[in-house]
Amino acid sequence: MRRRTEWRIFWRTVVGRAYPRVIGLQRERSWVFFDVALPLLQVTAFVYIYRAIQAPPEFTGFVVLGGAMSAYWLNVLWSMASQLYWEKETGNLQLYIVAPTSRMAILLGMALGGIFATTVRALGVIAVGTLIFRVPMTVTSVPALLAVFVLTLVALYGLGMLMSSLFLLWGREAWHLANLLQEPVFLLSGFYFPVKALGFAVALVASFIPITLGLDAMRQLLFPQMMEGLKFLPVGYELAALSVLGIVFLALAHQALRFFEDLARREGRLTLRGQ
Repeated sequence: MRRRTEWRIFWRTVVGRAYPRVIGLQRERSWVFFDVALPLLQVTAFVYIYRAIQAPPEFTGFVVLGGAMSAYWLNVLWSMASQLYWEKETGNLQLYIVAPTSRMAILLGMALGGIFATTVRALGVIAVGTLIFRVPMTVTSVPALLAVFVLTLVALYGLGMLMSSLFLLWGREAWHLANLLQEPVFLLSGFYFPVKALGFAVALVASFIPITLGLDAMRQLLFPQMMEGLKFLPVGYELAALSVLGIVFLALAHQALRFFEDLARREGRLTLRGQ
């Protein structure tokens, strides 16, 4: 009976934290327009660069897919990794600490709400970009594509949960770290080109960011002929790696949350230097 009550509280917490992000999207419908229109400007710039150098039309698809997936990375940085630090600054974090619920449930609810809101933006970018630029796509396996997408999000938001605890512990550096990890990851993860172009060693290091493997695998499943000589690893290997990354990041996030909870109870502070 006690365990059943704990699970009920856990899932109610998840729903409670996801609710504002889902409902907020419906209340501010103008955000949907800007969330789709503004990323399309950057996508359009890369598309015309590729067309100017007469690159194969599949490269347009690389750019549209990368532009859509960039929304998830930005959501992880600003709505996951930095969220607990912002909650501390606004005075809400103390309520999270004393609430009789799991901190993992709070982060999971934030992640699910963020995934829903970001998926609307990503689908809008793909739909509009595909219609405008007439991207040639050939889906070789729908189940494999869905598996890659889901595992990429699980691993990516697991990383976001881990980063949220680390950003909180590091204090004021959280804002600078989020800025630091934005543009370099666009390059290292190959958002607008196949990551293999950076060399195997760089691509291997970049693979610790789940979206690197996710993008490469999705491109192989959507543009099989073009990616034959540009793929980093076979799709099966990338699926296995994403599964491992998801488990590792979620486990580390759980340990990091326990660490800062113990720090709060033991020393009355939530950062390493009392910031």
